Order: sequence, then C-alpha cells, then structure tokens
Amino acid sequence: MATRDPRPWERLEALAEAGEPHALRQFLELILPGEAARVIARLTPHAQSRLFGALDPIDAARLVSELPRSQAAELIEHMGAELGAGVVAALPSDKRVDLLDALAEATREELISLLPPAEAREARELAEFGANTAGGLMIKEFLSYGQDVQVREVIDDLKRNAARYASYEVQYLYVVSAIGRLVGVVAVRRLLFASPETALSSIMQPSPLAVPVNAALDLLRALFERHRFIAVPVLDANHRMLGVVRRSAVEAATAERSERDYLKVQGIVGGEELRTLPWVVRARRRMSWLTVNIGLNILAASVIAFFQDTLSAVIALAVYLPIISDMSGCSGNQAVAVSLRELSLGLLKPVDVLRVWLKEASVGVINGAALGLLIAAVAWVWNGNPYLGLVVGAALGLNTFIAVSVGGTLPLVLKWLNIDPALASGPILTTVTDMCGFLLVLGLATLALDRLVSAAT
Repeated sequence: MATRDPRPWERLEALAEAGEPHALRQFLELILPGEAARVIARLTPHAQSRLFGALDPIDAARLVSELPRSQAAELIEHMGAELGAGVVAALPSDKRVDLLDALAEATREELISLLPPAEAREARELAEFGANTAGGLMIKEFLSYGQDVQVREVIDDLKRNAARYASYEVQYLYVVSAIGRLVGVVAVRRLLFASPETALSSIMQPSPLAVPVNAALDLLRALFERHRFIAVPVLDANHRMLGVVRRSAVEAATAERSERDYLKVQGIVGGEELRTLPWVVRARRRMSWLTVNIGLNILAASVIAFFQDTLSAVIALAVYLPIISDMSGCSGNQAVAVSLRELSLGLLKPVDVLRVWLKEASVGVINGAALGLLIAAVAWVWNGNPYLGLVVGAALGLNTFIAVSVGGTLPLVLKWLNIDPALASGPILTTVTDMCGFLLVLGLATLALDRLVSAAT
C-alpha cells in the first residue's frame, strides 16, 4: 500500500541518517512511482548522499532510473565517484549512457574509468551513436544463440544464469550466425512448448524485422506505430546484431524531444530545467532569449511611437492594438505548431516553403475575413463608430493573413538557415505580428483620420 504521509521526505531523511537499508527499501516501496522524484528533490544534498550510500547499487539504480535525467545527473555529481560508479554500473545500458551523457565531461570520464571493463567499453561504444538514433536508444541486454543450439541448451542456460538475466526483458531470443549476423527470432512462449532436442533454426522466425544502427527517432516511432512489437533488433552495416531498441525507449525519447521543443518555444534554452538546478544556471538559460526579446519589442513599439499623433487623436485605437496583435499571434502560432510537427515527422523540407505558404494563405484569408468582420462589428457597436470598425476589422483580417503566412513558412526558412526553428520561431513571429498589427491599425487610421474624428464627435 502506498504511503499517505504528507511529508514523506522527512521520514526518508530520518531513515537515511539512521543508515537502515532494509527499512529504507521498505519505505521506498511505499512511495508511489511518480512521487519518487518529488520526494528526493525535497531532501538536502547531505541526506541524498546518505540515502544512496545506504542502498545497495541495484536498489539505488532502480531509484535513479525513476528520476528526470538532469536530477539524476545532479545526484551522481554529488554522491562521489566510487558510489556514483556503482550506481551507474547497475543501470541498464541505455539509461547508463543517457545519464553519463548528462554529466560534466570530467565527472563522466572519472566514472567510466571506475566501471568494470565490459561496462566501460559498452558505455564508450554507445556514446558514439546519436542520442535519438537506434544505436543511442538500444540496450545491450539481450539473449542470442547460434542456429544449431537446441532448446534444452537454451533452457539450461536460462536456469544457470537466472540471477544475471533477471533484469533482462526476455520476450524474444535472437538467433545469430557464427559471425554474429541476425538470422531469426524465437518467442520465449514458442521455446517453452518446443521439444528439448529441437534446434533453434527449426522454430525461429527467419529474416525478422530489424533496424540499422543509425535509424532516426522518427523512423523508429513510425515503425512501432505500424507494428505491435515490444522491441526490434539493431544491426550494424554488416547485419551483425548490436542490441535491441524497445518501444518504451522510443516513446520516452519522443516525449522528451517534444518537451525540449516546448521549452525552446517558451525561450528556455540549454535543455531540461528543474527548480533543483542552481539558480544561476536557470537564470542564464532563460535570459538568453529574454534579452533578444527586449530588442524585438522595442522595434515593435517604435511603430506606435511613429504614429503617436494618430493615437492621441483617436484614443479608442489603444483598446484594439493588443487585441489585434494577440489574435494574430495566436493564428500564427497555430501555423508554427503545424510546421514544426511536420518537420519533425519528415513530412516537410525547406524546399516546400511555397507549397506551405499556399496552403496557409487559404486558411489565412478565411480566418482573417471571419475575425475581421467580428472585431469590426464589436468596434462599431461598442464605440458607435463605423469607420473605427472598418479600420480595426481590416487590420485584423490582413494581419491574420500575414501571421499564418509567416508562421507556416518561418520554421522552414529557419531550418534552411540552420537555425533551430523551435527556438527562434516564437520571438520572430511575435515581433512580426506586433509590428504589422500596429502598422496596419495606425496606418489605416491615419488615412481615415478625418472620418474617424468626425464620427467620434
């Protein structure tokens, strides 16, 4: 039964100080899986070190694997090299390399040097692959046997090495040739019902679906959407089996990428941010785009300054400026979101910019006309001035068209310029929609100033 203690970190800290591994393990089992990160974040650094020092490496690794990567990396940094190496060594190979990648270079090299030779070699090998590729996401914990091995031999091996294989996700056995090339796969269920003297080659499924080691995340995600596999084997250029990439790993990597893109859109650069990070780091990550936005906002505000006489003459225009810029910005952000999504799925390339603009232009005309008529009617009824309604309605309609045109094509242009579209699209779009919105409202109002003033009096 999960603990209902409203402040479980206090109990956990007391157990860590007492250094009682058994009591700690029992209490941790009562904490809901989603609560572990929150509870550990509330501990002091000293209590965190005491906690992981009191746990055996396997229990500590299981707990670390439940934490966000940046929080886990911070814990490893503080717990000391020897203890950290023990925890890292007990992690599955894919989580191990992810955690090592999140550490400072000096800490990472020190920990790898303290790992057992096999785990150290494996960590360096996996680190060579891109994070969001099959090689970067795969695990090395899989079972493979030769074609002529009999069912009885496999079952004997499973029994002899039960403790070692306990952490493996054994759903399939992979059949390889003498030089390690993948030739087939055997479901464990089929193995159990086969005759003990049967060779694996007789019950295997030949030529199983596999992916190259450099397969990108989007390809992997599409593959798991088409097939209900739990995992697929990963092959090198010579079709030798290197590891297994699991559905759960692909789903987690996809979600993590979406979270990173969201943070970039919000102007937070440098990766995952948690409030347990040092305040200097968090401030620096946020400040980088905030300082850019100051300049962009000053540029947009300069348009208002240029038309301040018009604004003074028709003060009612000030009410509609933020409405027009905000509504246009929302329309543009919708277009940005669709383009970013299609770029990530490989459905778009920068050369498609004209086609994307034509698609967005039709939406911009329809939505711009509808929104323009709506705001024009509101302005006419509210202020009793039909000319004011015409000005703000035309401005919103035109600015909506501009916003969706820019929002749909801007990510493709930035991609072509090798600029991260998720990071730069938002601030640029906001500046464009604000400037164009202010310019359209105040420019049209200047042209119709005499009618606006006379109708208002």
